[in-house]
Amino acid sequence: MRTLSLRLYAIGRFRYDSENETGKKMKSMNVVAKWLIILSSVITLSACSSWIYRIDIPQGNYMEQRDIDKLRVQMSKEQVRFVLGNPVAQNSFDDNVWHYYYAIQYGNGNKMERSLVVHFDNGRLAKVEGDFELSEEFDTPLDN
Repeated sequence: MRTLSLRLYAIGRFRYDSENETGKKMKSMNVVAKWLIILSSVITLSACSSWIYRIDIPQGNYMEQRDIDKLRVQMSKEQVRFVLGNPVAQNSFDDNVWHYYYAIQYGNGNKMERSLVVHFDNGRLAKVEGDFELSEEFDTPLDN
């Protein structure tokens, strides 16, 4: 009888230990499952963020006021091209009008546009119109 009770005790103890191990495994699996759910939720919610980096998109000829200040009446087309670069648009039928345009779309949605129209008379700079102010020296021709 004693051996039977020892065996039952041993079986019960073994069963108890195996149930204890199974319980520990289940608890650790629950912890892992909770962390996986939390991690996947964080990743999913971060994709819904409104903070997305958007690059600035410039188009056309970049122009600054200091470039416009270099222009002088009676400059040749080559000199104007050297100062401002190639025009964005040239009229095919009238080579005496050059259009310069610059636009930038900022990543935050703001947009800036600037344009400049250069008129020539007999191959020499005659008039400038656009979003820039002309310098006081514009009407003073360069010494050639």
